Amino acid sequence: MEENETKQNVNNTQDTFIKGSAWMTFGSIASRILGALYIIPWYAWMGNYGNIANALTARSYNIYSIFILISTAGIPGAIAKQVAKYNALNEYGIGRKLFRKGLLLMTILGIISAAIMYLAAPLLASNGSASDPRQVAVMRSLSYAILIIPILSIMRGYFQGYADMMPSAMSQFIEQLARVVWMLLTAYVIMQMQHGSYVHAVIQSNLAAAIGAIFGIGILAWFLLTRRNKLNSLVENSDNQIKVSTSGLFIEIIEQAIPFIIIDSGIQLFYLVDQYTFHPMIAKFVTANTDTIESWYALFALNANKLIMIIVSLASAMAVTAIPLLSAAHTQGDYRSISKQIANTLDLFIFVMIPAAFGMAGIAVPIYTVFYSYDPLGSSVLYLSAFTAISLGLFTVLMAILQGLSENILAIKYLILGLIIKIILQYPMILMFKIYGPLISTNIGMLIIIFLAIKHLEISFNFNIGRTGRRFTGITVFSILMFVVVRIVVAVAGKVLSPERRFTALALVVLAVAGGIVVYGFLTLKTGLLEKILGEKATRILNKLHLN
Repeated sequence: MEENETKQNVNNTQDTFIKGSAWMTFGSIASRILGALYIIPWYAWMGNYGNIANALTARSYNIYSIFILISTAGIPGAIAKQVAKYNALNEYGIGRKLFRKGLLLMTILGIISAAIMYLAAPLLASNGSASDPRQVAVMRSLSYAILIIPILSIMRGYFQGYADMMPSAMSQFIEQLARVVWMLLTAYVIMQMQHGSYVHAVIQSNLAAAIGAIFGIGILAWFLLTRRNKLNSLVENSDNQIKVSTSGLFIEIIEQAIPFIIIDSGIQLFYLVDQYTFHPMIAKFVTANTDTIESWYALFALNANKLIMIIVSLASAMAVTAIPLLSAAHTQGDYRSISKQIANTLDLFIFVMIPAAFGMAGIAVPIYTVFYSYDPLGSSVLYLSAFTAISLGLFTVLMAILQGLSENILAIKYLILGLIIKIILQYPMILMFKIYGPLISTNIGMLIIIFLAIKHLEISFNFNIGRTGRRFTGITVFSILMFVVVRIVVAVAGKVLSPERRFTALALVVLAVAGGIVVYGFLTLKTGLLEKILGEKATRILNKLHLN
């Protein structure tokens, strides 16, 4: 009886995880796709200033992302984790109190962080050699969003604590839609109608982050209203056995938040190493002017990065879903569920991420042409970046797992070690591989973190690495076969559909992606891998499609 109940709980957890991942994947992928598609007209309207405009954007967003993490202080993730913890104890009232106190804290931190970013922009706007006045103006335009986004983030965290991922997903989509509309509208008016400055266009494009955040808050407020009766009922029927003071709540939030700041900024910290070292280091090995080096920087820091983040967002979606579920299981001492949840998270990650990365590498040339223009160097950078996406995604998921299991200090130690390795290797990698050097040093640093994290989960939480390892091997083999087919389609069809022109390159991408999906889908269906990863949901879907 007890064994059946445990098995039922494990299945329910898997269903909740898959459902949550589906919603967060929708939100992340839809917003990422919008964020990538806008670049096609935007980049074209910038004319000859496309790469320089992208370099300005990339440098500003790297700093902005760190300030967002500081201004939110990791509190949304901490709120999600703590709300899930108290909900598991039937103390919904404390979760609501956490949310309300967190909103106040967010407002204060947002004001302070926005002011610091605005005033410190002249110091931060450096390419590693000198401050850039263009960068100062662009960076300051992003500071306005920091006033608003902390509130948006904590509202998302509250819903995630209930494992209710749909509001967060929809707010992501609406936020990005409003942002893209503003970016395209202002870029068109400034560059095409007024024939104005590309710097002014970039400033307006960055201001769009604040516009999007306002719309995101609006949709979340609507979801809170529609769910008000249900949430009130849960609070009214709480056990109310645990008493936590206001000061106790703030201390608890901050204790949980500090590790979230450090860990969540992990990828951005790797990017900041590139931002402040690439220009001065590569200038020692090649003879090129500042704008040329900035254009090279844009190739991997924004051009390729914007495309690979579409697939890395898959990992982010899974990570956000995993934290509250793991936290709840950890609070209840359900170590069997923890082991199963770790396996579910990693299985789903490799099932989606590895073929997505191989697929993007396979279509690197035509897809780069579609979004930017035909550029052999840019396409080569994207090719390597596609494989880097696996490391970035796996890092994101594993750090989220460690956070959900309250292994925050250990996660921070792994991150610091990885960063030290990245910094040590940066100079020799740029010396040997030039523009590809930063990507290679990032991969090595990330892989060491990944190895250490997986070994810890295996030893401390009885994670079955053997089963996941076998699935990883099978999926990698399937992905390589798919990659070969995609490359053949690109090579053969490319003789008729030129990868050097945008519309024919788009047709080439569609053909190659279709071929890749068919091959990977066939292999996973034929071997039963799809049902092993997705469980009963896959069986129901296959039955409806008469494929089972």
